[in-house]
Amino acid sequence: MNEPFRDPGLPLAARVADLRDRLTLEEKVGLLHQYQAPVPRLGVEGFRTGTEALHGLAWLGPATVFPQAVGLASTWDPELVRRVGEATGDEVLAFHRKDPSGAGRNVWAPVVNPLRDPRWGRNEEGYSEDPWLTGVMAAAYASGLRGSDPTVLKTAPTLKHFLGYNNETDRCVTSSELPPRVLREYELPAYRPALEQGAAVAVMPSYNLVNGRPAHLSPLIREALREWAPDDILVVSDAYAPGNLAGPQAYHEDPPAAYAHAIRAGLDSFTQDDDRSAETLGHIRRALERGLLTEEDVDEAVRHTLSVRFRLGEFDPATPYDGITEAVVNGPEHRELAREAARRSIVLLRNDGILPLDAPGRIAVIGQLGDTLMEDWYSGTLPYAVTARAGLAERCETVFCEAVDRVALSVDAGAVVADPGGGPLSVVPGGGGDAALYDLFDWGGGSYALRAVATGRHLSVDDDGVLVNDQPGPNGWEVRQTFRTERRPRGTLALRHISTGRYVALDGGTFRLADDADAAAWLTVERVVDGAEAAAALAATADVAVVVVGDHPLVNGRETEDRLDLDLPAAQQAVVRAVRAANPRTVMVISSGYPVAWDDEDLPAVLWSSHGGQEYGHALAEVLFGDADPEGRLTQTWYRSACELPDLLDYDIIASDATYQYYRGEPLFPFGHGLGYTTFGYSGLTVSVEDGTEGTDGTDGTDGPESAEDAGGAESAGGAGSTVTVTATVANTGPRAGTEVVQLYTHQRSSRVKQPLRRLRGFTKVRLAPGESTTVSWRLPVRDLAFWDVTRNRFVVEDAPHRAMVGRSARDIRLCASFHVEGERIPPRAALAGPIRAVDHDEYDAVAFVDADRVSGDAVRSTAAGAWISFRSTDFGAGAASVAARVTGAEGGVLSLRLDDPLHGPLIGDLPVPRAGRYDLTEVRTGLADVRGVRDLYMVFENAGITLAGLTFGERA
Repeated sequence: MNEPFRDPGLPLAARVADLRDRLTLEEKVGLLHQYQAPVPRLGVEGFRTGTEALHGLAWLGPATVFPQAVGLASTWDPELVRRVGEATGDEVLAFHRKDPSGAGRNVWAPVVNPLRDPRWGRNEEGYSEDPWLTGVMAAAYASGLRGSDPTVLKTAPTLKHFLGYNNETDRCVTSSELPPRVLREYELPAYRPALEQGAAVAVMPSYNLVNGRPAHLSPLIREALREWAPDDILVVSDAYAPGNLAGPQAYHEDPPAAYAHAIRAGLDSFTQDDDRSAETLGHIRRALERGLLTEEDVDEAVRHTLSVRFRLGEFDPATPYDGITEAVVNGPEHRELAREAARRSIVLLRNDGILPLDAPGRIAVIGQLGDTLMEDWYSGTLPYAVTARAGLAERCETVFCEAVDRVALSVDAGAVVADPGGGPLSVVPGGGGDAALYDLFDWGGGSYALRAVATGRHLSVDDDGVLVNDQPGPNGWEVRQTFRTERRPRGTLALRHISTGRYVALDGGTFRLADDADAAAWLTVERVVDGAEAAAALAATADVAVVVVGDHPLVNGRETEDRLDLDLPAAQQAVVRAVRAANPRTVMVISSGYPVAWDDEDLPAVLWSSHGGQEYGHALAEVLFGDADPEGRLTQTWYRSACELPDLLDYDIIASDATYQYYRGEPLFPFGHGLGYTTFGYSGLTVSVEDGTEGTDGTDGTDGPESAEDAGGAESAGGAGSTVTVTATVANTGPRAGTEVVQLYTHQRSSRVKQPLRRLRGFTKVRLAPGESTTVSWRLPVRDLAFWDVTRNRFVVEDAPHRAMVGRSARDIRLCASFHVEGERIPPRAALAGPIRAVDHDEYDAVAFVDADRVSGDAVRSTAAGAWISFRSTDFGAGAASVAARVTGAEGGVLSLRLDDPLHGPLIGDLPVPRAGRYDLTEVRTGLADVRGVRDLYMVFENAGITLAGLTFGERA
């Protein structure tokens, strides 16, 4: 075979075109599914997209398991994250060599959704609530996955999940409403770095809709993603998402129309029906037959797919990665890297001086996570597990208590006993001994799991709905091992199976699920062992108590399930309180994929890490004993309560004061927080813009202040093409060597719009010996201080004063100085200059952001009578005589135009809205009362269900 497409000396585009042009239309269609069909006549093999590799290779057997993604980000070390990506890429390639069809080289990682709300079920998969930091970490991990060769890919990383995806609740039918500023300033920036740098070469759209349009049909796939990338990118659907377009989302009448739209919007590969491609390809063929697609549309999608396959070296005689073998999988270097990543991800949240531990004689390890490691849905299979108990036991004497309640279950007819072989539970008259005892695990949110004492296996529900005890713990996509309790008469309880919503009933001696709540068995639950009391008794015998608490990654917060609150499970909190009362030297260690909240704020020491992978126990011991300084820093705000959060579906972080950028409350722990075992002083802040004129700091950089006063130094000046240079001196003022993450934030102090209170602009990680100091420096392009101007639909740098803030976290600012940027002054909105999009308003009340039509364009729709949008400082010039609006309404209605106030402002015109279909926008016109000069304009929707796409004003003759 010597076809031109096999010649690595030819340009990539020529090779791709040569192969594509040799394919028949039927063969090209066969490349549009996740399981791409082989073309034997050309020697082209099959190809599969989608190998999970979020924090190590997943689902294919034992492989190195690194900390969860949110934990990797808490290292604040992009180079370490890159190395983890590199190791993961090596293991993917090793598995691919062994099983090419089972381990594809298109990897579905990293996840770059900013962690806007910590209740999101998939919080553990992301990096940070900050989009810039998310972009930095995503680019680092993807860079490692793709490999070091500039042209040949080791794997093909895929960014997930585009766009506006932070809820599992009704995720396939909810619409994430993104005003233009939120879209441009918060959501999109997370995706850009990895694509622009060529680190990621593929993107997966999300299940949800965005402003009323399915994300899989977003025009931003072409307008943004493909524009940023230097080469072709592959756009792959999420699993079974294409079927939603004509299914639950009902966006199109049938699959051929939906799939045609998806391909035209930029989707290249359909992840639908697993390896059964026939139905999907049939829909695409029918779309071609009906003229909904052209062969040119198919050619474009095929080009994107083939471009990635060529860059993977599939058609080359050799690649730079041919020497990677199965020996790398969980090899010594990767095990050491897993340990390093786990150690450096641990965050010290609080410490009264108890840490580091000083050679304790005996440690009590306590808690239901104290002697186990968890795998999440996207984890690899642990090749081994060093638990907290195991890691500490290597260093000193340890004793252990799982600290869960042990209960006896019974019904009126007798004891509920576990089958020794793991089979169905049964009822035995009288007492059942150990066979009737169960350990009760509280995983929060009302979710409980029960483990039979006699077998050590968890209660589960089999395929016939029968209650059995045959599982090691909660597991699988459909978790069948968790229950809620409901009160029944005489102090009894009913069990409700969480996965199915059905009740555990007693049917002829067998416990099985029933739909009817009245059929539920009434269970008497007798506590035989109080877990908190047992923990306290053991803690009292030790020099130090280490209580390991947290979440189960598959329960009460995971893909398909959001959390309702932030609370640490009540039973675990009770254990912490009891242990703390029994032993003042208590350390709480949290292992979770998301922030938590708890009642006791007087604990001597608290540490957090994500689920840390196979080396977690060793890493924890190294930090507790002071072998290593705690290096981790939070990448999310830890709120005191879910009451401080907006609605889960409220994506407008600006209007709702959400994330550290806008949040005005007092967090439990702020973004960027993390302590060490030494102290650092900050001094000598300088800020210069273009001409080098300096502002100086007004604080001495000691460890005391929570904030620093503005220095009020000389202001600098510079245009949008300039650079802000910030420098500061950091010194280790303590007795130990230590690591500090020095963080730079800025705040624009005056603006036409609401600005973030603080925004991360850079960070530097320094390691200093006692008494050592260093100067840190950042160069920030002034253009990075731009925000999205809705009056002109572009980014703008305003002429405005700014504040540079340097410190240990978003709320622990040690130094600050002012500087001035010479930029634009945003003029009043020119009403007579042309059409004004409704979504480009300044403020709103009771409106939803929706799609103007199915292909492109956004609009707003009133959700209540009296809804309004405002356009501040609108310049009507010498006078506007008329207005035309593109509108529709399910029931018709009226749009009113008022000045200065939506309720009492002068009425200058009414627009009748005709009753019409959802996308049947009609232009309606009306004359206006005398209006001239600069005024605030309010469009008031007098009825619910009115859709407004845009306005055009006509000037007076």
